[in-house]
Amino acid sequence: MSAPAGSGPIPYWQLSGFYFFYFALLGGLYPYWPLYLRGLGFTPEQIGALLAIPLVTKVVAPNLWSWLGDWSGRRLTIIRLGSLLAFLCFLGIFAGDSLPWLVLVLSGYSFFWNAVLPQHEVITLGFLGAQPERYSRIRLWGSIGFIAAVVGVGFCFETWGIGWFPVAGALLLATILLSSLMLPRPTAGVRERHWQPLHAAARQPAVLAFLAAGLLLQVAHGAYYSFISIHLEALGYSRSAIGVLWSVGVVAEILVFVVMHRVLLRFGVRTVLLASLLLAALRWWLIGNWSQSLWLLVAAQSLHAFSFGTFHAAGVETIRRLFGPGAQGGGQALYGAVSFGLGGAIGSWLAGRFWHLGATLVFDVAALACVAAALIAWYGFRDQRLRD
Repeated sequence: MSAPAGSGPIPYWQLSGFYFFYFALLGGLYPYWPLYLRGLGFTPEQIGALLAIPLVTKVVAPNLWSWLGDWSGRRLTIIRLGSLLAFLCFLGIFAGDSLPWLVLVLSGYSFFWNAVLPQHEVITLGFLGAQPERYSRIRLWGSIGFIAAVVGVGFCFETWGIGWFPVAGALLLATILLSSLMLPRPTAGVRERHWQPLHAAARQPAVLAFLAAGLLLQVAHGAYYSFISIHLEALGYSRSAIGVLWSVGVVAEILVFVVMHRVLLRFGVRTVLLASLLLAALRWWLIGNWSQSLWLLVAAQSLHAFSFGTFHAAGVETIRRLFGPGAQGGGQALYGAVSFGLGGAIGSWLAGRFWHLGATLVFDVAALACVAAALIAWYGFRDQRLRD
């Protein structure tokens, strides 16, 4: 008989290491994509459309690969294959910088890169077994990787110029590939083929409310991820300062992840999700209206701990509670597709479309989107499984 998932030792450093390098790519690339694209001469609308591409692929890729992972049980193979193909596709950035070519490069690398994280989430939760609250202690290393990359790469671009952006991206994707080779084989329960259809779980009222709230939250984040660096540079902040300001939010996120297991046990998933959405609304209002004040900007960045950190940790736990064992990979992928994928893509495109009206208006609308998400959550998260 196979040992139950989570009955053996937890490979803490291998699991944490993959999170470290995966989110280092986010830290090293995404704050600087807008500056790189603007340096190539693209307009805000083109930048918004290009940066929506990785989010659009998140709608399709994680669901396709997670279905395969749930059906085949070969999650580690999918992680390694996705990491390799993402690296190879990104190398195309060295071959040209026209708009059509960058559309192809972004589509190819993000299709495979977006495949790997949901599989790693399932493997991690499988090793944790009956201790899912320890997830945040492993996931926090992703935040540390983000900080290391966003600050380090920011100083490099300040010194050598944004033209080094493609080199930084290729090196960061190579580290993801190498770290995927260090991952251990999943526990027996995670490897088993016990696929279950998603449609029954996805029709639950609590799931629909969770997905709607997550979508609106990421619509709001779309403006931030695509244009905050351009906004801050226009206000006179240097590229290295922008990198440090990005890292402020992630430092706060790490502090939250350290205590997140206690927070979930004390307040319950529903309360944490609601508080995250309301604090996200406050964050966007501060950024839209008070970014010229360094201290208020730092305060707003610190709220990243809630607009992303607590919501994501509680969101992963929400999927674990509301989806059956055979639909965990699909559930994580559906969450990523609807919120980070569809929501982020809509937010990025809308921000680019209306950026000419001013940052204040764009971020005020983002704040209103989070208020709407909180109202949906208030009425929709009444399932008893989310109250503990």
